[in-house]
Amino acid sequence: MLNIAIISGGDSGEYEVSVKSGRQVEKHLDRSKFKPFLISVKGPDWVYYLDDREIRVDKNDFSLALPEGKITFDLVFNAIHGTPGEDGKMLGYFDILGIPYSSSDVTTSALTFNKSYCKKVVESCCVNTARSVHLFRNSENPLSLIWENISIPCFVKPNNGGSSVGMSKVNTPDELEPAIEKAFHEDHEILVEEFIKGRELTCGVLRTEGKIVALPVTEIISKKEFFNFEAKYQDGLAQEVVPAEVPESVSDEVKVLSARLYEKLNCKGVVRFDYILRNKDLFFLEVNTVPGLSEQSIVPKMARAHGWSMTELFTRLIDEALIRNT
Repeated sequence: MLNIAIISGGDSGEYEVSVKSGRQVEKHLDRSKFKPFLISVKGPDWVYYLDDREIRVDKNDFSLALPEGKITFDLVFNAIHGTPGEDGKMLGYFDILGIPYSSSDVTTSALTFNKSYCKKVVESCCVNTARSVHLFRNSENPLSLIWENISIPCFVKPNNGGSSVGMSKVNTPDELEPAIEKAFHEDHEILVEEFIKGRELTCGVLRTEGKIVALPVTEIISKKEFFNFEAKYQDGLAQEVVPAEVPESVSDEVKVLSARLYEKLNCKGVVRFDYILRNKDLFFLEVNTVPGLSEQSIVPKMARAHGWSMTELFTRLIDEALIRNT
């Protein structure tokens, strides 16, 4: 029986979503193989709840002092969306301690978490991306930089982060400055990106039994103006069609491209690649290296369409992570 620490929570606007993901991992983990310990991470507070008791993690070796004795972990299942789990910070800590984890490593996590830098690497693989302007809080003449490169409508979003927290669609010039302020409230870097009209497609990818597997391509149809935080996590505001009702050639192209980028970016665990399909052209949007794993999340729906239960998906992720570290 292997001890598995499931970390969830974090320090971003995705906290509640991450908590739901962590609970689902705990619920569906195969109890014949794994003993789960759900650990809440919030700032300096790393806590395991035993009935009504709070037991704090010993950060010297990432262990728990329980009544039956000291508990150390064979693997950490990373369910933290946003910082410090998806940007690589905690992963560096686990590397120092020599504890395996389920997600991508420090370098890949840090790169992909930064949307602008990630896009540049993806562009070097001859993949289409939307035109964008990367701004820092101290950027000079930001509005001039934007108007020189981007037209309206456009999107303004935090450069580091996920779940569309702090993201706005700008349809008129007077909406731009409030959108910039909103994005800077979430991050010290923002991305202003051209709007590409088309169908939103997404594909989950993982390595299992030594092979890269692309899960069924999914189309996201939002009832909001775009697939924002509200549409993602409130019932009835978005439709996720699994598998996407697109020509087989398009589905194959999305899967092949996603598998290629998974390898090029040196991804580990399960990740999700997002695209816009405009006519016959695919445009890369972003990659999520710690995608949602709640009942409402897309990757579990993809896995079920592929023929895997959530238990099988999580077992495959754990088994592959352990193999990587042998």
